[in-house]
Amino acid sequence: MIIVPGPASRELGKRIARQLDARTVDVFVKRFPDGEYYIRFETKDIQSEEVVIVQTTAPPQHDSLIQLFLMVDAVEDFGAKSVTAVIPYFAYARQDKRFLNGEVFSVKTVVKLLEKCGVNRIVTVNAHNPKVLETFNIPVEDLSAIPLLAQYFKKEGLVKDAFSLSMGKKALTMASEADNVLKGGFDYVPTRRDRITGKVTLEKKKLPVENRDVIIFDDIISSGGTMAKAVKMVKEQGAKKVYAACVHPLLAGNAEKKILENGAEAIVGTDCVPSKVSVVSVAPIIAEVLRRGE
Repeated sequence: MIIVPGPASRELGKRIARQLDARTVDVFVKRFPDGEYYIRFETKDIQSEEVVIVQTTAPPQHDSLIQLFLMVDAVEDFGAKSVTAVIPYFAYARQDKRFLNGEVFSVKTVVKLLEKCGVNRIVTVNAHNPKVLETFNIPVEDLSAIPLLAQYFKKEGLVKDAFSLSMGKKALTMASEADNVLKGGFDYVPTRRDRITGKVTLEKKKLPVENRDVIIFDDIISSGGTMAKAVKMVKEQGAKKVYAACVHPLLAGNAEKKILENGAEAIVGTDCVPSKVSVVSVAPIIAEVLRRGE
C-alpha cells in the first residue's frame, strides 16, 4: 500500500502512513499565473500498487477538489491496482438531496466525477448524511470521530462527568457515542432549519445541565452562529463549563470569536480540517479501516 498525502492533508496523510508503516509518495504542486494547478508525483513507481490518496476538501474546496481529481486520474494512468480516496471532509456533501425544484444534487456530481477519474473506494469522516453516500456505485466508508473527541476531553481532564449534547434530534447518535466514553448522560439541543433560507434556529428546551460540565458535539462548525446560540442557551440554564466540539472546524469568518464570546471554554476539532483548534487526529480510525481493507 502507498499513501499519497495530498496538498490539503499533508500532515494527516503522513500520520496515517506512520500508523500503517506504509510507503509515502509526495506530490509537488505549483500554481500557474492563471490560477491553474501543476501537480507532479515524485515517483511513477506505483504500477500494480494499492494507492491511497489523502485529501480533505475543506475550503478552498474548489482548489482541493481539482487537485484530488488530477491526482486520482494520474495514478490510474500510472497503472495503480486500486485507488482509495480518503476525503476527511467531503465538500458539497451537505447538498445531499433536492429540497426545491430545480436544485442541483451536488454530492452526486462530485462522486460521479471521482468515479470517472478512477476512484474505487472512498473513506470519509462524519459525512453530513451518510445514507445518501450509500446510494452511489463507489463503496463509501463513513467513519465517526466523535469517540476520539470524547476521549480527548477525558484524557486531558478538561471535564468531570460531562453531559453530552448534539445539535438537533437527528444527530442524537453523536451525543450517544460521546456518552459511551464520558458516561455523564446525553441529550440534544432542538433545532429547526428553514428549507428555503437554510437558516437554523434553536427551540426552547429545559436541559439537565445545571452545575454540570457540558460538551456540545457537531459534525461541522461553519459560521458558528448556531453553536454560539447553543452555548449561550446552555450557559443560561446554569451549566458550569461548556465546550464546543466538532469533527470539521471550518470556522468561517469570526466563528471562533462568536462561540467563545457566548461562553464556551474552548473549541476542539479534528485534523479532518487543519486549523488551530484541530488537536484531535483521525489518523487512527482511518488507518484501522485501511488496514482491514474492508
